[in-house]
Amino acid sequence: MHRNSPCMCYEQTSSFYLYIYKVQLSGKPLIIGGKPQTGLCLATISLIIVEKVPLANDVSITSNFVCDNKSMLLGLSNGHLQVMSWNAEFSDSFKLGCSACSSPRTTTVVDALVFDPPSLRENSNTSPAPCCTGNSAIIHVELSVKLRLLVALYAGCQIGLCTVGKKGLKQTSNIRVERWLNTIDAMCTSVASDQQILAVGSSRGVVELYDLAENARHIRTISLYDWGYSVEDTGPVTCISWTPDNCAFAVGWKFRGLTVWSVSGCRLMCTIRQTGSNSASSPMVKPGAFKFEPLMGGTSHIQWDDYGYKLFAVEESLSERILAFSFAKCCLNRGLSGKTYTRQILYGEDRILLVQPDDTDELKILHLNVPVSYISQNWPVLHVVASNDGMYLAVAGSHGLVLYDLHNKRWRVFGDVTQEQKIQCKGLLWLSKIVIVCNYIDSSNMYELLFFPRYHLDYSSLLYRKPLLGRPIVMDVFQDYILVTYSPFDVHIFHVAISGELSPTSSPVLQFSTVRELSIMSPKSPPVSMRFIPEPTGEAMLKHDTNGSSDLSQQPSRCLVLRMNGELSVLDMDDGHEQALTNSVELFWVTCSQYEEKGNLIKEVSWLDYGHKGMQVWYPSHGANPFKQEDFLQLDPELEFDREVYPLGLLPNVGVVVGISQRMSFSTAEFPCFEPSPQAQTILHCLLRHLLQRDKHEEALRLANLSAEKPHFSRCLEWLLFTVFDAEISSQSSKNQLSQKNVPAKKSLLEKTCDLLRNFPEYMDVLVSVARKTDGRHWADLFSAAGRSTEMFEECFQRRWYRTAACYILVIAKLEGPAVSQYCALRLLQATLDESLYELAGELVRFLLRSGRDFENATTDSEKLSPRFLGYFLFRSPYKRQSSDLKSNSMKELSPHIASVMNILESHASYLMSGKELSKLVAFVKGTQFDLVEYLQRERLGSARLENFASALELIGQKLQMDTLQSRLDAEFLLAHMCSVKFKEWIVVLATLLRRAEVLVDLFRHDLRLWKAYSITLQSHDVFREYLDLLNALEEELSSVSDLTLQNGPVS
Repeated sequence: MHRNSPCMCYEQTSSFYLYIYKVQLSGKPLIIGGKPQTGLCLATISLIIVEKVPLANDVSITSNFVCDNKSMLLGLSNGHLQVMSWNAEFSDSFKLGCSACSSPRTTTVVDALVFDPPSLRENSNTSPAPCCTGNSAIIHVELSVKLRLLVALYAGCQIGLCTVGKKGLKQTSNIRVERWLNTIDAMCTSVASDQQILAVGSSRGVVELYDLAENARHIRTISLYDWGYSVEDTGPVTCISWTPDNCAFAVGWKFRGLTVWSVSGCRLMCTIRQTGSNSASSPMVKPGAFKFEPLMGGTSHIQWDDYGYKLFAVEESLSERILAFSFAKCCLNRGLSGKTYTRQILYGEDRILLVQPDDTDELKILHLNVPVSYISQNWPVLHVVASNDGMYLAVAGSHGLVLYDLHNKRWRVFGDVTQEQKIQCKGLLWLSKIVIVCNYIDSSNMYELLFFPRYHLDYSSLLYRKPLLGRPIVMDVFQDYILVTYSPFDVHIFHVAISGELSPTSSPVLQFSTVRELSIMSPKSPPVSMRFIPEPTGEAMLKHDTNGSSDLSQQPSRCLVLRMNGELSVLDMDDGHEQALTNSVELFWVTCSQYEEKGNLIKEVSWLDYGHKGMQVWYPSHGANPFKQEDFLQLDPELEFDREVYPLGLLPNVGVVVGISQRMSFSTAEFPCFEPSPQAQTILHCLLRHLLQRDKHEEALRLANLSAEKPHFSRCLEWLLFTVFDAEISSQSSKNQLSQKNVPAKKSLLEKTCDLLRNFPEYMDVLVSVARKTDGRHWADLFSAAGRSTEMFEECFQRRWYRTAACYILVIAKLEGPAVSQYCALRLLQATLDESLYELAGELVRFLLRSGRDFENATTDSEKLSPRFLGYFLFRSPYKRQSSDLKSNSMKELSPHIASVMNILESHASYLMSGKELSKLVAFVKGTQFDLVEYLQRERLGSARLENFASALELIGQKLQMDTLQSRLDAEFLLAHMCSVKFKEWIVVLATLLRRAEVLVDLFRHDLRLWKAYSITLQSHDVFREYLDLLNALEEELSSVSDLTLQNGPVS
């Protein structure tokens, strides 16, 4: 089915009958669940024409319909096109022709498209066109009335790009192929008329984008491959649909799923459940989860509504129902509405979504519902702009506008509804406390600017009415200046002066004057956004008019221009010169002089842009011309956003770019909940590097101090040092090739960065973290600028930052040699044992043993360390071992490196055992893999000896605190080791604490004298009353053992 206008639609059946219907809207709202549905109303549909399509034998309709306001067109199986009128009048079918098979064309139709037919005709490698070789069926047609372009897709995957005459489809003789686009797997097409982009869906499951303004040049490929899904998962592309503003497009696949992409390739929404993936394997969904994913059976048709708020989809395997997905839009930096700098805003058809940080700087979304009294009559929301101070929102629907006071949380509306209905808002701007409305006057087909004070929405308070020369295409405001651009590229600059106070009690007067007019002659695509670039501050660059007046000294003389094709440029309005900067841009933000509040972190940035290349930061040069192209810096490719995060704007006081991504939450419902999730990416490291490059160390330090308490600060410092060091490494080869000259050494950017980072306690962590992420061959360069690794280690050691100090051990081994690293590691091992950092101690032990063996193997006898030097390695614990003479022969046979480690470990084990710090002993053994069994065998009569059972039971019970699970686990661990060495004293104590009767019975049945002593001890001390029940149980078990012994004789 296809709709031509709000009152006519048609349908073609499988029997080739054409049905034409008349649709009359009743104006009565559609009520669902007792509530009227905004924007939907009941309609009456009546059938007016039924006609069979006249087709020759064996010819069938194989494509969809397209139409203009007079005719319809469809493709046939024999490669012909059939045109019919809305009155069901059929003309003869015709075949598309090109210059190779038809007479020369008249020159009256050549201007339809910006194609280059001669270049195609001269290309001898081009394969024969369908019109020349056979009767390949036409399976899809696409019409762009705005471009006068017809796209015909053949079954052989060739795509014909055809011009259409000024009279439309009705004049078939003027429909000619201008270019053939040969593909091997095209399945469907869709044209973005505003962007002049052709999207081609393929059987490989990918979408190819082509630039129609540049001879169908390939732009990029869009696919789900990077998310782990291949064509085996999704199937071929079945349908593509662009949003009405051409800023995004939806893609449906035959087997599974639907996705919405931005033009640059950002994935805005996806119905396919993401389960974690990589490009090598496809994340398959379990069969039980199918019902929780929409369009699991594939997508057959998709269509956006007129405003781009809803996407309707039909499932391939369930065609009897239509699914509707609701969307919110971001405030694009385009057209007639101003850019919101102080607020990050999304807006839906009936609400506003504000992205703002909470008290902990975590981003949250606040929903603001537009008053029902307004939106029910003026659905949907079309424009949203925040005031410069961020305290007011201006919101406009189909008619009128409303204001929202964010501080007082109150809406302000027109008191007179008739005044509201006179306004058809096409754009909104804020000029200080004044809201400017670009109003379209339907009766006269004219446009005007209306200036309302924000304290009163009423024509009685209207400050000024400015008629416009025609339909504006771009507007902007900076301070007291307004920019209005008409098609094709006529720029008008106005100045606004206000006398009197803007308040309800006064009568302010607004004076409006034209200060500049210029017309830009350019063959480029038209501008879609223009923003004033404020004049650089701190430099004497005052401008004067011809009369010498300085009133216009702050008038911007440059502006940033974004064209329809994504080209970003700077326009000098003094001489009309336009300087291209970059391309493939979707959004940009002019940041210089936009943020004046205290704590602003981005004062040094000129602007940022986002597109296919990711996020780019632009800075003014420090030369005479601050906008000289060769001095511009596009920094930090790592600023490229995650391709699931679409940027909304900036938080200057935090120094982050705010973006939005889609998240899905699943429940027992049939479909998941799609939730917009705000994300943040810091740009602080870019700003700091920019300042350091310009030798602004004090400014960089102040900027860093402003952000020092932010949670992302340490990460920013690490990125700063990493990017600077990586650039330093890359430039090493070129530096080495330069001739040696006696030039005074200048501090490198790496040295400046290290000087900055030394002011913060994170420096030690950041430095070693960057070292671990880079090749060890370059560590010498890093630490020559940052400081000696041993000095860094010593500072961390003295500050008791043992974990950070441990990270420096490997660096010391690389730069200072294994002997120094062994010495540092042994010092650190002793310190970590004293602090009970046993996991870290275990890592040090493994390093020491491994590096000790390597060192022994790598050195000759003459190079080995002398016994005197090894004395530095033999650290002593504060506790002196009681049985130093019981050292095993195996200890004496160990190499000096390993012996020093074992000496420290045994000293610490003796210290813990003597103090009965058993929980720490268990953690020590587990962390360092210390051989407790061998130690117990050696220290049975030393530090491990228990002098008195009663005192030992009481002391160990207090130390272990058996009421906790971890203590019981520790006791079980020790009991197992004591049993393995048959250490009776410890077995009795630990088994009693654990109430392990079976262990005690097994022990006492072989030693009844021990049992009697045990029994007497427990009964004679009041502190052991809690064990009387255990004692009774043991007596019962052992009495049977005693009787059995009397009968059978003593047990051997």
